[in-house]
Amino acid sequence: MKTESSSSSSSVEFLEKVPLLHRLTSSSLKKIAQVLVFKRYERGDYVVGRDEEEMEGVYFVLEGQAQVLGPVGEENCSEFFLKPFDYFGRGIFGNVYAVDVVAVSQLTCLLLTCDHCHLLETKPICDLDNQRSLLERILYMDPLDLNVFRGFTLPNAPALGKVFGGQFVAQGLAAASKTVEFMKLVHSLHAYFLLSGDTNIPIIYEVSRLRDGNNFATRRVDARQKGKIIFTLFASFQREQQGFDHQESNMPHMLPPETLVSRDEMLQRRMTDHLIPRYYRNKVATQYTAPLPIDIRFCEPNYSTEERKSPSRLKYWFKARGELSDDQALHRCVVAFASDLMYAFISSDPHLKKGMSAVPVSLDHSMWFHRPLRADDWLLFVMVNLTASQSRGLATGEMFNRKGELVVSLKQEALLKENVTSNPILDSKL
Repeated sequence: MKTESSSSSSSVEFLEKVPLLHRLTSSSLKKIAQVLVFKRYERGDYVVGRDEEEMEGVYFVLEGQAQVLGPVGEENCSEFFLKPFDYFGRGIFGNVYAVDVVAVSQLTCLLLTCDHCHLLETKPICDLDNQRSLLERILYMDPLDLNVFRGFTLPNAPALGKVFGGQFVAQGLAAASKTVEFMKLVHSLHAYFLLSGDTNIPIIYEVSRLRDGNNFATRRVDARQKGKIIFTLFASFQREQQGFDHQESNMPHMLPPETLVSRDEMLQRRMTDHLIPRYYRNKVATQYTAPLPIDIRFCEPNYSTEERKSPSRLKYWFKARGELSDDQALHRCVVAFASDLMYAFISSDPHLKKGMSAVPVSLDHSMWFHRPLRADDWLLFVMVNLTASQSRGLATGEMFNRKGELVVSLKQEALLKENVTSNPILDSKL
């Protein structure tokens, strides 16, 4: 066995392809690359022995193959090969293998020693304590300059191969809010989704201070990745003022959210309900990942599938998981985050049929905040698809608190296309 120091520049590209490390930021990978050690083995060499009291750290297979042998005497002991980008050893999961690992060819591994294994831990990208909710950590903006902030896509944040649209809106609004005096709160925003976002790299939010008046302030926020503007948001803020107050919209009568089934429980039921076509159950099982940071309770639960068209209307209760602080700006950012979770789908759902693949993509998104609200208490989201034409669908929405007060109005236009495939990162959506 030979030991050599690792070259940082030549290791980062390799680390980006290791499954264990996909949840880490690029800056974390660079830190890991700087402390890696090359380990070279000849065929038949023991890399790790089960009799060793403590392994040296975590090994990443760079070249060659190794074989993992189960404990002697164990029936049906599993034997398998480790290939490039596989990993084993002692790290964030403790002693992963209490077994022998033997080189079956010339083998090169990158070793992250035990004293550096803390670099594998997924921590909030801020100094927030662990009592903060996931949403508060997603909305944390790292200040780089007076009007420049950096946001991140956390490993357990909603994402389907690209940055979730609600994250753009919420983080953009959070960045804008940090440049406005705290007595002024957002009352309207208009956002445009220009390019898909890469979940593996940070997002830079640049805030332009368009106006600062006595009662109103206006901001423009441009989100950038790899030098390109991928998202733009305009937001207007207002100091609280007394004035006329009335409401024409009435909240529909719905069952209380406590009596309804959560979205996560509903999805789990769909995976095992044999009255649903097998292909749809398998699709749900494949796409379902971790629970959302938003608790959703559908008012009219149904087992809608591609064989049965869904109506162009949807109503559900929602609230943030966990308790939020009393910062009203935070609550409005959380509602902005939640507003894009299912909004676009009501434009495409009425047209679904068996075998069709249609994924709506948000184009622009507008919100008007009418009254104070709490995102950690139940809000009723009522949305209607007004029309679909020329591959675009327009939907309108209203959010009510439990008192029946209209707190938010929304509109969104989405791109609707059949047999849509995932676009490469940073490719245009149009």
